[in-house]
Parts: sequence; structure tokens; C-alpha cells
Amino acid sequence: MADLFSGAAGAGAPLAERMRPRVLDDVIGQDHIVGPGRLLRRAIQADRLSSIIFYGPPGTGKTSLARVIANTTKARFESLNAVLSGVKDIRDAIDRASERRKLYGQRTILFVDEVHRWNKAQQDALLPWVENGTVVLVGATTENPFFEVNRALVSRSRIFQLKPLDKDGLTLTARRALADPERGYGSLNVEFEEGALEHLVEVADGDARSLLNALELAVETTERTPKDGADGEIYITLEAAEESIQRRAVLYDKDGDYHFDTISAFIKSVRGSDPDAALYWLAKMLRAGEDPAFIFRRMMILASEDVGLADPRALGVVISCVESFERIGFPEGNYPLAQACLYLATAPKSNSAMAFFDALAVVEKEDAEVPLHLRDPSRDKEGFGHGEGYVYPHAYREHWKAQQYLPSALQGKLFYTPSFIGYENAIRDEVLRKRELQAAALLGEVSGSGEHIPSIAGGKNAWLRRVESGHSALLLSDRDAIMERASLRPGNRVLVLKADDGLLVWEALRRARDGLCAACVASGAARETLLRFAVSAGFDKMELPEIAVYGGTSVAPAPEAATELFGCAAFDSLLVREPWRGSKVSVAVTGDFARSAARLLAPEGRVVFLASPPVSGERLSRVIEEEAAKGSLQAENALIQALKKAEDEFFSAKDAGERNETVFWDGETLKKGFNEAGFAVEITVIEQKEERLLAERDISAWFNRERSSWGGAIHASLGENCFETVKNLLQNRAKQGPVTWRWKSLLCRMNAV
Repeated sequence: MADLFSGAAGAGAPLAERMRPRVLDDVIGQDHIVGPGRLLRRAIQADRLSSIIFYGPPGTGKTSLARVIANTTKARFESLNAVLSGVKDIRDAIDRASERRKLYGQRTILFVDEVHRWNKAQQDALLPWVENGTVVLVGATTENPFFEVNRALVSRSRIFQLKPLDKDGLTLTARRALADPERGYGSLNVEFEEGALEHLVEVADGDARSLLNALELAVETTERTPKDGADGEIYITLEAAEESIQRRAVLYDKDGDYHFDTISAFIKSVRGSDPDAALYWLAKMLRAGEDPAFIFRRMMILASEDVGLADPRALGVVISCVESFERIGFPEGNYPLAQACLYLATAPKSNSAMAFFDALAVVEKEDAEVPLHLRDPSRDKEGFGHGEGYVYPHAYREHWKAQQYLPSALQGKLFYTPSFIGYENAIRDEVLRKRELQAAALLGEVSGSGEHIPSIAGGKNAWLRRVESGHSALLLSDRDAIMERASLRPGNRVLVLKADDGLLVWEALRRARDGLCAACVASGAARETLLRFAVSAGFDKMELPEIAVYGGTSVAPAPEAATELFGCAAFDSLLVREPWRGSKVSVAVTGDFARSAARLLAPEGRVVFLASPPVSGERLSRVIEEEAAKGSLQAENALIQALKKAEDEFFSAKDAGERNETVFWDGETLKKGFNEAGFAVEITVIEQKEERLLAERDISAWFNRERSSWGGAIHASLGENCFETVKNLLQNRAKQGPVTWRWKSLLCRMNAV
């Protein structure tokens, strides 16, 4: 067995080896995975590491991180080099790990350097022992593990990509080596000509090992000469620095990362409608000898995936270019290649064909039966009624008639969403119109001809499912709006407040992977429920969200409380949906939230939340007026206008008191509170609506003039008779099914300045 870490850093070892980090705080340039609060750092410090693979260019610190783990973990650490080790070495390491686990209950972490060098049989030999927990794998590779490492091994490991060091990181690496008297050159007097050290940093191109090797060569080969009266100074000139490091050639490996990175850049440029960038990457691939058939295949996929029905001709154009190329070959074949590239890059874009995968996901979960009227009538019509009730569309003027096509269990489920682009925009209105008529026909079947909600369980549940489905879409819309404004990235540290429903937690966990997703909930039961969901959903134990019970009076905890709850008090984003629903809201309240949030935010952090002020909520006068216009209510215009005036007076009241804080607050209230706390405020008004049932208990609560401030104010304004008339109108309408409920929400992004 090759021991990568034994005695390698002695006095005779290379500088790069001597200067390897020994603890987490020594690591330079990988803050996105080992910075404070990051997932990997927490896993190493807590000694709860699961199998991982480090992937990145040479000199980014893969082996160094393995050494840090070796210095930190309580588990036994063993190491293999895939170039020097075979199946026998693997078995020996497994035997030792099994014995250690059986006799002492001690875990074993097995580090495998250059793991991609093992063939499939060697990787398969390790797989069962990773799977049953005999060893925790820490692999290191310069090649993309998704292509070069056994897929089963990758699926059982978490991938951490290390990035090349930037100039600041490389400069810090060099300065540390020059200042360290024990491992580096701190005991020597080393000086650089202006630009010499900068040249080493520039040419190292993110590779710390290359930089340290060049620095070592420059120092060791430069004679100590006096300068300005000082003896023994090592003065490194720019010329010496240039001789010590050579610029590396950039190669295009058709089977390696550069191949996949370049085709990725090409596809993203075409998808992003940038013809100049698309031509550049196309030329780069062809100049490097890429197979034109491969490029054409990717363009055919893109024609359906990214252009789709926005321009249905795109796929035909690419196929024609493929056929032209096959007939004429190079060099004239460059023309159809360029033509296909330019057509796709300049075409309108739509990815609505992705709806197929939504349907496929439902098929994998649901085993829904074909409705009777859609079944083949040629075999079982007499015995089972197959096909009975089917409406032949061509018998109607528009060659279309609303009827049920989805299985009953999936009614109301939408997969395809037409875009507003190109050809698809032309068919959008027609698709949506037919959906509305389809829904109207199905609703008519559920409710009957003007009847009340059926008393039978099936009919009532059908209504409830339809209403719940609409609310789910609203929740997802709110979630996506918050996430889009938050602009989360991998490695971000996110704190979700009032997270009992988990709506924002799972999406934040996906978008900020490898970072920190923390959440505050109101009870231990909520915490246990969310953690059970995370486990059942298959989240790895390393990536589980940090969920804690928080019962403070402010929306956000204090930094000390956050540190105690999550081990972190600096977050990139704070997210919350409806932070003050049902609560008193004032400039003081929002200011308290803002000040608490400011203390929790990292530099350039942000608070993103969605709030729905009561003053922007639905007005019952609008509902009654709309329903009267549709003919579903017989309401006199004078009554509607009186109700509208009473509601306007209620929501515009400026008098001091409790009602003012619970009802009359708006975007200005939020803006003032956050401005005073030093935030830059961005507020967007969102028009909201959903199909909502008016429950009898809701109507009774609204019109309870003793307990409802709204009910008391409206009763005082309208008088007893009109007040009861309005209540009766709503009760009658509620029996007919859902109404369209409209309101305005405020999507807020508060940026720390």
C-alpha cells in the first residue's frame, strides 16, 4: 500500500509538499466548499463525513484536503494511489477496515488519489464496501467523475469541485511560503524585482503546485548576492522568474473535460441566442478536429429542446444541413454547419417540449386507468360500455368539443405551457381557451346544473381537489418568485424563516447545494416532520437542512442565537414567505426585522420575502360586482357602490390604534423600516389570483360585527338590512363553487449596503 502522507514533508521534500495545509484554516482558495458554514467544512469538523470525490485541475488542493481530513478525523485514515495500487491492495485495505470495524467499532476513511485511473473491475471491487459502510471513500481526480468514474460509485458519493486559485489566492500562497521559516523560505532574505512575483502568479494560471515549484526553482537556483549593503540576499529578477516557469499549452482532448466544456459553451451560446459566440465555439471545435456528426447531433437535440414550437421549422433546417454535409463533406461542409448554427442561434426559443418529462414523472408515480369513454369500443362495448359517451370532435363546427381526456385522478393537471415566443405565441391563446372550456365542462359535470355542492363525498372531494390544486400552483408561483429574486447559487448560506411548511426549504437546498440551508420553525413537531420528509425524499445525510425551533418575538433570530442554532451567523440570503400574516405591522416592527436581518447577513447579502398587505387584499364589493356582471348574483348597483365606499373607508383609515397596525400597512411601511436599518429596497407588486371556495365559517367570521373589525365597520356604514343582504348574497354564491379571488402581494428584496 502506498502511503501518500508518511514522511513526505521533511526537509528534503519539494516546497509544494512542505507547504501543504495541515488544518482547514490553512486551505486557500476553496471557500465555496470549506469556508465558514459550508457543508464540507461542517462535515469534516463534526467528523460525519460520507463518501466524497474531489474533482478539479492539478494544484487546486485535492490531496491537501485529504491530508486535512486525515489530521482532523477520529476515523482511521488509509490511502491508496490508483496508479500504483491494484485489486489486492484494495482487498487488503478492506480487510483491515472490516477487522477494525468489527473489533473496535472504528470507521475507516480510504483516500484514493487519481481514482479515475482504476479500471472498471478495480472500481467495482471497492463498490460493495462503500455501499455497506465498511469504508468511507475520499477520491481525488482531475477528470470529470461523471464520465471517468464508475457510475454506481459516483451515485454513492458527493462530488465537490475544486476551482483554480485566483490571483489573490496564488499571491497569498507564495507569500506564506516566503514567510514560513519552518517549511518555506522565511529564514532567507528573498526579494523580487518589480513584476517578477506577479509573473509567476500570472503564468501559474490557478495551479498552486506549479507556482510553488517555480518559486522553489527560482529561489534555489539564484545566488545570494549583496544588494544595498545587505549580505546573503536572494534577489529574483523578472528574467529569472520567466526562466523558472513556462506557460502551459492548452489542449483540446476529444475524450476529456475540454471536449465536454467546449460543446457545453457552444450549446449555451446557441440557447442564449448569441450567434457570435456560437460561431466561435463551433470554429474552435472544428479546428481541433471534433467530429461534425457529434456537433450535428447536438444541434438536432437543441432544435427540439430549446427552439421547439417557437419555430417548428428549426429541426427540418438542421436535418437538411446534415444531409447536405453528408453529400459534400469538407471543406465546403463548413457552410451547412455554420448555417445550422446561425439558424438555431437566431431562432426564437422555447423549451415547452420539456413538458413530456413532467408527464413521464406522473406516469411513473400514477397508474391511472383509461376513462371508459376513451377505451376501444370494438371489443368490449356491449359488456363493459367501453367507448360509450365519447364525443367525435369532427362533428362540431370547430372540429373540437370539450370533454375529459385525462384520467379522472389527474383532472386539472397541466403539463404543457405554451411560450409567448414565435409560432408558439400564435397558438397560445387557442390552447388556453380550450383549456378554460374544458375546465368549464368538467366543472359542470361535478356541480350539476346550477345545484349546490353535492352532498356525496366524491363530488365534494372533487371540488376540494380542484381548489387545492389551484392553491398549490399559487404556492409554487410564490416560491419561484422568491427564489428568482434571491438569485441563490451553489455554496450560498441561506436562512429560511417561518419555514414550517417547508415551501422554501427544499428549493433553497437544491439551489444552494454544497452551502448551508438553515431553517427556523415554530415547533419541535414541525422540525421532526421536515426532517422525516428530507430523509424519505432521499437527501444525503451530509446535505440535510439545519432545522431549529425558534420562538423569538422578532421574525429573525439574533446572531448569537443563530450561532447556537446553526453554527453560523453570516448568511448570504434570508428568505421568508408572509412574515407577518395575521400580525401587527408597523414601521417599528419592520425596522426590528430589518435590524435583526442586517446582523445576520454576510457582505452583499440580501433579505427576500413576499408579503400580502390587507389593504391590497380582495374586496368583497369587487367579488359581488363581478359575479353580478356574470349573472350569478342579483345585486343592485346601489348596494354594490355603498359596500365599495364602506370598504374604501375601512382600508384607508389613518386613525391610531390596533386596527391601524393590523390592517393599514403597505409597501411604504416596509420601505421606511428597512431604509432606516440601512438597506437598499426593491419592491415589486405582484397581481395574485386563485380559485377559492367561500366557506360558511369564513363568511360568518367576516360578518361577525362583534369580533371582526371589518364586520363592525361595514355594519356601521351600511346598516342592518344592507349588511345582511350582502352576507346572504355571498352565502348564495358560495354554494355555486369557487370564485376568482384577487389580491396584490409585495415581492421585496432588501440589499445590505
